[in-house]
Amino acid sequence: MQEIASTIQSDLDRRYLSYEEALNLGNILQDRADTLPGDEIVYAVSDRDSYRRTLELYLKDGVLTQAEQLLLWEERRRLGIGDIVHNQLMEQLLTVWTRQGKSVQIHAFRGGMTDVQS
Repeated sequence: MQEIASTIQSDLDRRYLSYEEALNLGNILQDRADTLPGDEIVYAVSDRDSYRRTLELYLKDGVLTQAEQLLLWEERRRLGIGDIVHNQLMEQLLTVWTRQGKSVQIHAFRGGMTDVQS
């Protein structure tokens, strides 16, 4: 899957594909990747990958604040990313980060914080 995603990116870079065509193909590729077993993250030109990059940016400091969660919700709404996809991406990223020995604190809207660590 990643090889196909890389080919789409190369074709976009060489202007063989328009951004809209690459985005449509990337979204199809992401949907297909969801049906495959495993928790591998596929990096492709897609709405989901755009959201994943934003999510990684907010998680980079190890804290996901309430304000950041609201901004992420707005970004999800704009990109059409549902709760299921958000939760899958969050679980994938947290799995990778805990394997690397990193921890993330997620500020809850009620009852304090959740600390995710290895």
